[in-house]
Amino acid sequence: MTVVAQIAPLQGTPPGQLTEVSPVSVPAGFPSPAQDYYDGGIDLNKHLIKDTTCTFIVRVSGDSMSGAGINDGDELIVDRSLTPLHGSVVVAILDGELTIKRLHLGTAGVILKADNRDYPDITVAELSDLTVWGVVTRCLHYV
Repeated sequence: MTVVAQIAPLQGTPPGQLTEVSPVSVPAGFPSPAQDYYDGGIDLNKHLIKDTTCTFIVRVSGDSMSGAGINDGDELIVDRSLTPLHGSVVVAILDGELTIKRLHLGTAGVILKADNRDYPDITVAELSDLTVWGVVTRCLHYV
């Protein structure tokens, strides 16, 4: 099961401090002539986050979401201001336990689905206590 290992408030970049960004896309296939200069910068907070007051970074523990590209040790950007929709990857609290799953809403009720065949779906029983804590918007991982 993939669980949240750590929840931390998002630490913002001080205003005016930008990360350099390339003016061209870099091909992942065949090489092309490279641009040997950078033009300007990018504020990662503005690029990755819609609402800094409702956004947190959580560290993943486990591999139940590996099919979604979310692996053990990755960090997720989670926005608590977004409305969870069918198919959203969410941080949920089910009967007091934090977990990261894909939310399925249907006629059979609410199902928390892992994106790894080794883990069963969790059908949320009618009397269970389920809170969707936030919606995952980005996954950050080392390469």
